[in-house]
Amino acid sequence: MQKRWEFTEYDVTEATELHQQLKIHPIFCQLLVQRGINNFDAAKKFFRPQLSHLHDPFLMKGMEDAIQRIGQAIIKKEPILIYGDYDVDGTSSVALLYRFFSKYHPHLHRYLPDRYKEGYGISIKGIEYAATHQCTLIIALDCGIKAHEAIQFANQKQIDVIVCDHHLPREELPQAYAILNPKQKDCPYPYKELSGCAIGFKLIEGFAQLYNISFEQEVKPILDLVAISLACDFVPLTGENRVLSFYGLQQLNENPRLGLKTLMDLLGKTNTYSVRDVVFGLGPLLNAAGRLVHASKAVDLLIAQEEESAKKLAKELLAINQERRDIEWNMVVEAKQTVQDDIIFAEKKAIVLFKENWHKGVVGIVASKMVDQFHKPTIVFTASNGRIVGSARSIQGFDIYQAIAQCKDLLVNYGGHQYAAGLSLKPSNLEEFTQRFQRIVAQNIHPLQEQATQYIDATLSFSAINDKFWQLLQQFAPFGPQNMRPVFSSKHLKDTGYSKLLKNRHLKLVLQEEKGTTMEGIAFGLGEYIHDLQAKKPFEMCYVIEENSFKGKSKLQLNVKDLRFRS
Repeated sequence: MQKRWEFTEYDVTEATELHQQLKIHPIFCQLLVQRGINNFDAAKKFFRPQLSHLHDPFLMKGMEDAIQRIGQAIIKKEPILIYGDYDVDGTSSVALLYRFFSKYHPHLHRYLPDRYKEGYGISIKGIEYAATHQCTLIIALDCGIKAHEAIQFANQKQIDVIVCDHHLPREELPQAYAILNPKQKDCPYPYKELSGCAIGFKLIEGFAQLYNISFEQEVKPILDLVAISLACDFVPLTGENRVLSFYGLQQLNENPRLGLKTLMDLLGKTNTYSVRDVVFGLGPLLNAAGRLVHASKAVDLLIAQEEESAKKLAKELLAINQERRDIEWNMVVEAKQTVQDDIIFAEKKAIVLFKENWHKGVVGIVASKMVDQFHKPTIVFTASNGRIVGSARSIQGFDIYQAIAQCKDLLVNYGGHQYAAGLSLKPSNLEEFTQRFQRIVAQNIHPLQEQATQYIDATLSFSAINDKFWQLLQQFAPFGPQNMRPVFSSKHLKDTGYSKLLKNRHLKLVLQEEKGTTMEGIAFGLGEYIHDLQAKKPFEMCYVIEENSFKGKSKLQLNVKDLRFRS
């Protein structure tokens, strides 16, 4: 797929002034200014995150009420139900609160809804479970901000609900005892992009402050779960999230909880875990339980205290994830074939697919694969409990949530954000929804959005890439949304004659720039350019720099994102 290259803009004057203050390679000053960091103090805070940079939890609206209610429940020995969503953010949230509060309160229950029988969010069945077990308080994590009906039902049952959610609220809020969500209109909390688990962490942080519980001994060790939620929920890794991720990854690598260590041992990865390793390594395993079986298995592993049970659960998750991968592969093949068989596909601005026997737990992954392959906003539907349910994924710059919202009269339910959403509708409305959605996308998508874009941060010479450069680049980590690993471009390149094709799809590169510096690289999925390379055509390319470790030895290499040849 031919990509449009777009260089990230920045203020040259600010970058020059910052270079005079920091005395580091000018490229790094450019990268900092692109990230909104334009003075010495801001750079110091960015490069040296401190736990003291965390905001006061009591700045969050509802925090004092929530903590006082939990304290009351503990004093009166009221049973508390910890309720969470079935994805990684939800399961890590439940594990976080359950492990922390179990030290101070033995009357805890935990509940995760069944994806297929109950769906997303606080369910009536979950409230009935709380009532049956005499729970007078529910702490809902990563859900609840739109659960008007369920929370009203809980109120009728004399059950108080504390909502810890990070999703965008609607105009009217549910009648919960307390709501912790920085995105509430009148919430003064200065950072708005926390994950659900991170909001649960702020609740614990506030509780520890009020009851003089040691942060270092009791609160800091649970940051490994927060780091996993931040990575897997794709929230911006800026501000407070950057601090939480930095120290959470440190905890994960130096002293992870038993369940995570067991998973990491099974995966066999020996070097340091990054955000990317969490997203593509641990995340799919923890998510697989909620996709195919039940999310409680993930929570059981995250709170495991016995080595034998942890190993058993970890092996189960590995097996479930392999089954998920097999199902996903078959669905992706079918989905691609459906697209290719559509004779008017090229005229359509979006992809809408439906097959009644597709697995509900995997439709979101398949939608993402379709976006990667065809670069069009995509919704993948399947049948479930008499409804048509689907997951939507979008391309850079196009708000698929708003497009879906314009069809809300045809929907039973919907929710999500700009780039990912979930929805359900009656089977009789599918055709009309598809036509209207296609029309809305066609009317609102910009021609530039229709072409895949490769964003580039800076132009770089191979001669600048050395160990010192790499060490400073690593200080930009943890990488994630709004602080992605920098993409560089280099010009006037040629093949040395040692590049080769791997598996007919990938390129193993040995390249030289005109100044004579040679670099090795890997270009996944770009095997089509092998003949241009062999013809010694001059070219430019964009890439990220990474460290490749093999047999105990490490060296820098380029992970190539795109190539452009001159004729």
